[in-house]
Amino acid sequence: MKTFILALALAGANLAQGADFNQQMQGYIDALKREAKVANPNFVDFDYARGEKLFATKNKGKNGEMISCQSCHNADLRTNATNIFTLKSISPLAPSVNPSRLTDTKEVQKWLKRNFKDVFLREGSALEKGDVLYYLIKQ
Repeated sequence: MKTFILALALAGANLAQGADFNQQMQGYIDALKREAKVANPNFVDFDYARGEKLFATKNKGKNGEMISCQSCHNADLRTNATNIFTLKSISPLAPSVNPSRLTDTKEVQKWLKRNFKDVFLREGSALEKGDVLYYLIKQ
């Protein structure tokens, strides 16, 4: 009985972190989890705090500039922002104020790939992508 209750509690905790994704995005999250588990057999779940740190971390990125994800998206993801390279306006990244965010898997994959390359000069790992998505979905 104790094992069953513990299993339910763990399942609930995992669902609470990723429960806000639509079905299409949850499929992508599940695929990232499988990929992260292959890379690290000790992987359990993505982490909001790691995603927040990654989003704010400055790196020598595109054009040799010290940038982070916040350079273009702002620290407050509920506000409009401006791309520092193109000067184009970026609508809020937070799904709480922009419900269309994090709903289209192909769009999310495209922008994760592009933005990781701009900021980190490489593609993000499954762990990094999942952590950032967990951070973003809670904004």
